[in-house]
Amino acid sequence: MEEQDRPIQTRDGHTVVIDFFRPEDAPGIADLFRDVYGENYPIRLYYDPDALIRANADGDCCSIVARNEAGRVVGVTHAIQSSPYEGIYESAAGLVLRSYRAHGINNRLQWFLFHRWTPSRPWVAGIFGEPVCQHTHLQKNWHDLGAVEMGLELALMPAAAFAAEKGSQGRVACMAAYRPVTQRPHRIYLPAVYTHALQFLYSGMVEARFFSPSLETLPQECATVFQIRIFDFASVARVTFQETGADLEASVEKMEHEVRRQGVEVIQVWLKLGSPWVGAAVDVFRNSGYFLGGVLPRWFDDDGLLLQKLFCTPYWEGIRLYTDRAKRIMEIVQKDQNSAIPLFDGFGRSMAVRI
Repeated sequence: MEEQDRPIQTRDGHTVVIDFFRPEDAPGIADLFRDVYGENYPIRLYYDPDALIRANADGDCCSIVARNEAGRVVGVTHAIQSSPYEGIYESAAGLVLRSYRAHGINNRLQWFLFHRWTPSRPWVAGIFGEPVCQHTHLQKNWHDLGAVEMGLELALMPAAAFAAEKGSQGRVACMAAYRPVTQRPHRIYLPAVYTHALQFLYSGMVEARFFSPSLETLPQECATVFQIRIFDFASVARVTFQETGADLEASVEKMEHEVRRQGVEVIQVWLKLGSPWVGAAVDVFRNSGYFLGGVLPRWFDDDGLLLQKLFCTPYWEGIRLYTDRAKRIMEIVQKDQNSAIPLFDGFGRSMAVRI
């Protein structure tokens, strides 16, 4: 038995084991969320034991639990399907009961996810995570477990989401971190404006990639296809562009009109780096005030390029980063935001700078 598989002995005499989800854990997970967040956690799934049991059975949301000697759930983390490619899972909704913190339970939950849960599911290609940047604890955990930072998501979470914890004076940024499970070497196309930035981002990966310059124009015969997902509690829109064609500029205007009507403060856009004309698509978005966020490997099975646009002021001074690589990523993102920043008036209406 590896040391990480052994039960955790707390200083006050409790024994905690990390394990796969069992249906009888579902009420305990709901109780844990209520203990930590009251009724304020924005994703209601975790308060509904029957729905959580179904989600685990379907594989849409997989829970990993920490139980004490009495069988009570004192910690949990989840792997959820959130990308267009079903082989990529996101590590999310992790928490530990306050009285059981400072014992390394969260680290062990994440270790179990990487080393026990993923081998049990051979279709999983990689794990994506978003450790917050208001402190470095979770970033260190991900780094120590072999994940690599691939981007910086500005203003991703509202300060109110952390009111039950230490809180924040502004919207909270997150690192985009990735840990591969299987490898699929493939070709990506580098937009000219981001060639050096992407070369740096890919320098931290162990997976092979073959690089070509993106030189093609947007195809006349291809219609733009995108899907919008809005997270009301965070005022964030995530927009996946499956196809980009000559109508892209009009499609971006249509998309923005739709999401802004719903009060969105942050727009995140994913483009396919496997597309030979991704550089032309990037130019359209930059002309509308979007800037670089990073790269998410295997997001489409091919890699995804993250662009972002803000209708709020990023809380730069609240960002805390663990590694030199993360700090370099922040410099790249901040420089690009300054070169493509949209202006907005006092009513939040965008007046994008054309570049």
